[in-house]
Parts: sequence; C-alpha cells; structure tokens
Amino acid sequence: MSKRQQAGFLPDGRRLHLQDGPIDLILQADGTAGAIKAAYDAACERFTTLLDELCAELPLLRAQLAPGSTLPAGTVARRMVEAARPYADKHFITPMVAVAGAGAEAILKAMTGAADLARAYVNNGGDIALHLGPGTRFEIGMVDRPDQPRLFGKLALGPADGVGGIATSGRHGRSFSLGIADAVTVLAADAPMADAAATMIANAVDLPNHPGILRVPADSLQPDSDLGPRLVTRSVAALRKAEIDRALARGERFARELLQQNLIVAAALHLSGATRLVHAAPGLMTTIKQAKDIETHAAS
Repeated sequence: MSKRQQAGFLPDGRRLHLQDGPIDLILQADGTAGAIKAAYDAACERFTTLLDELCAELPLLRAQLAPGSTLPAGTVARRMVEAARPYADKHFITPMVAVAGAGAEAILKAMTGAADLARAYVNNGGDIALHLGPGTRFEIGMVDRPDQPRLFGKLALGPADGVGGIATSGRHGRSFSLGIADAVTVLAADAPMADAAATMIANAVDLPNHPGILRVPADSLQPDSDLGPRLVTRSVAALRKAEIDRALARGERFARELLQQNLIVAAALHLSGATRLVHAAPGLMTTIKQAKDIETHAAS
C-alpha cells in the first residue's frame, strides 16, 4: 500500500481496518487461517486501486443518469450505474447513489475470489456487503437514527434470506437527503442495490411544502455535490402523528413498489419514533417482531 492508504487490525485481532481518503472500511473473514490470510491480502491489494479508479471517472459518476448516458469504464463504476438505472426513468439520480455499496462489494469480491470463506463482510461506513456460506449467520443491531442510536431490533440473517447487501440512509447520515426520514435501512440482494434503494426510499419519506421543514440547495453546503441546486433537508420541526404517518406512508408505498420489482428484500423506515416495515422474508421475523412492538409503543 502507498503512504496514503492505511491498513491495520482492530484490537480484537480479527477485523481489518482499511482507510484511504474518504473510504473507511471494516472487514472480516471467517474460515481457515490460510483462507483468512489470503482473503485479507486480496482485500488490501484491491483496495490500493479503488479510490483512484473512482476518481478517474468522478465527473461522469456525478452526472445525472439518463437513457443514453455514457457508460463508465471501471468495474466498480459500472456496478454503480447498474444499481442506479432502475430509478433513472422517473427520478433524478446519479451513480454516486451506490458508491459506498459498490466499493464494499468490490473488496468483498476480491476476498471471496481469493479464498473459500465460511463468512465475510465489508462495512463501508454502514453500508455492508455480505457473504454467507452454508450454516452461517450474520447479526446486526438496527438503530432508528444514526446520530442518536437507539436499538429497535436485532437482525439475524442466514444464507436462505437472499441478502448480500445492507444499507442505511436518511437525513442524519453521511450524505444529503431530499426527504425527512431519520433512517431507512434496506436489505437487498447485493450492496449496490441496497445502497441505491435506501437513498431513494429515504427521499420518498417526505412532506412536500411543509412549512416546518428547512431545505437548502445542496451545492450551497457542498459545492461539488452531485445533487447540484436541488433542495436537501437540514431540519424538521416537531411533527404531529398524522404528519408522521403521511410521510412514512409515502415511503412505504415506494418501498413496496421496489419489493415487487425485486429491487429489495426488506426495508425499515423510521421517522420521529415511528417505524414502518416492508418485507416478504420469513427469516426476518425476529427483527419484525421487535420493531412492531416499538412502533405500537410510539403510536400509543
């Protein structure tokens, strides 16, 4: 690795931390000692090229995706385009919507391509690419807003659930949001799909023209934002229960459309202490039960 890139194990000696500019990854591989070493070596080697590969095509990746748009050359960039394309006909979207998920997926593919692993994951700032072999499980705690974490349920996944990507988006996250969701967590077949869907569902949780919602142009906060002058949410006043329900219902309708199109496996939408769930996976019943209990309490 170059001096710009950093790699080191976390105190548990099992999870590897990779950092290069804005890319900050935590990854773990499970298997034999030889397989784990081969996977980590492959991850480090692939990581050395990841940021430069994306930067080489950054103007194209920040441009609105539309029919006839020029395809990028890089493999990660093309995965970003593939994840964004289902939304391009009806919504403003750029390939950057899937950058974190696609980056995580690229490192995971390097790991699983180099070794036979029982289980592996790559966490890119909360967007996770996941590999589960037979008989393995992956558990995460789910929070209703990332800036003030409160556990609302535990998510336990197995190979039969068909989940290869987990992503969370909302107005409290790392990126700007057009909507007012505190957080939207999505499970999908792969990480780029989950990343794109989480952003788009979070945008859909909204109350257009509400006087208590402050929005400002994205480029006034970040001049090079791929959202340009589009208005992004900066603050939300206290909402009445009917307003919360209306905003969540908008997001839920959109999420159900994505579920019917097989673009997601499940989604959890959160706003002001209330939760809506969209799913068709019996393997997620543990999470669904806990989240429903919290939703009932919040509404009482």
